[in-house]
Amino acid sequence: MYCAKNLTSLRLSNPGSGQGIFFFLAFLSCIPLANWMVGNVGVTCVTDGPCLIPVFPSIMAPSGVLMIGLALVLRDLVQRRLGPWWVLLAIAIGTVLSALLAPSALVIASASAFILSELADFAVYTPLQKRRLVLAVVASSVVGLIIDSFVFLQLAFGSTEFIVGQMLGKAWMVLLSLPVIWWLRQYESRKGLVPV
Repeated sequence: MYCAKNLTSLRLSNPGSGQGIFFFLAFLSCIPLANWMVGNVGVTCVTDGPCLIPVFPSIMAPSGVLMIGLALVLRDLVQRRLGPWWVLLAIAIGTVLSALLAPSALVIASASAFILSELADFAVYTPLQKRRLVLAVVASSVVGLIIDSFVFLQLAFGSTEFIVGQMLGKAWMVLLSLPVIWWLRQYESRKGLVPV
């Protein structure tokens, strides 16, 4: 009963709930965007395969890794603004979206990698977030991106040959988000906002 009540109440009196809804929707939009990018955005597109982008000199990765890296950070921000029940709802919806939007040959790999990496991110982020936001985002995202990359590649292709490119592509998005996370922490301090 408490879970359902908490999910239906956005606590609109909380000044951060508007940001939380934005983060929630942005998180969910990463999934279709990642699936679209894999087939449409890259410096080269493999016939019947993904479009690739360089993530480091001589290392390529499917372009969707950028959105998955961003999703890991946005998941943390949803939790910071709306709380853990909203994150679990977002992960559930994201898993369904991932399964529905993935190419048929990759449905199990995509959905499994998504749910396992996001739950791992949740488990690492939750105890750290109130004390050290930047550390919580980095640590949880690194754990999430490793699990996502390993599970996806193993289930989809039976090989982890491209794991370095997968992890680097996601890591770049996490690193690029850190100035925003730092600014958000400063904003919270100035406004007296407390994580949910």
